[in-house]
Amino acid sequence: MNSPIYQLALGEDFARLTPELQKYFSLAAGSGFYGIGEGVFDVVGCRQKWLRPLLALTGGEEAFFPEYGEGIPFRIENHAHVDPFGRPALTARREIYFPSGTRLFHDTTSAILPGHGDRNARLVDHVGRYRRLVTDLDVSVTSQGRLRGVSQASRLFLGPLRIPLPAALDARAYAEQWWDNDEGKHRIQVKVIQPQIGLVLVYAGRFDYRLAPYLPGMAPGNSLPRYAEPDRWEMRI
Repeated sequence: MNSPIYQLALGEDFARLTPELQKYFSLAAGSGFYGIGEGVFDVVGCRQKWLRPLLALTGGEEAFFPEYGEGIPFRIENHAHVDPFGRPALTARREIYFPSGTRLFHDTTSAILPGHGDRNARLVDHVGRYRRLVTDLDVSVTSQGRLRGVSQASRLFLGPLRIPLPAALDARAYAEQWWDNDEGKHRIQVKVIQPQIGLVLVYAGRFDYRLAPYLPGMAPGNSLPRYAEPDRWEMRI
């Protein structure tokens, strides 16, 4: 069986995650299972009204969206697989149920296996329906056993062009996930901040999580189910 990508990236620190998070992030390609999370976002979306029309222009990318709401139900599916280029990967497919309609937000995080002199794998995240936005993802474990992730340099792939985003334009995502003993639920908080305009996107909430077996033929071998595939894969990082 393949190794989970977060274990490849964290190395020995993976054991410092709380047991519930270790279980959550242990999904690996070829296991025959996928993860299902269902819960409620306390807050989700873009708080800045003036920015929402701009985000509406990118709605078709299924990465950013203009809506904002509180107490919004959502569902996430995690699929561990090997991407078309042979990289261990985890695709997350989120459905967010706003009153005005359902928004889909999905991405594929792939592990770039360590080269000479490197101890752990490097994670890169391809975002959206066409996987045109790519960012490096640094992950670490807090003293409380939470997983913390921070996006770093981002690139846009437009046809043959690879366009690194300068620091002044790039938006960074700050994510933290943990287990809430009092509620018996997973908790997550993500903020996307752009240095010139501030908070672009936020989502924070709680959810229950379980593993479910793939139906026969649903995800043969180490592949991704067809309904969870993006419209376009991107080999470049």
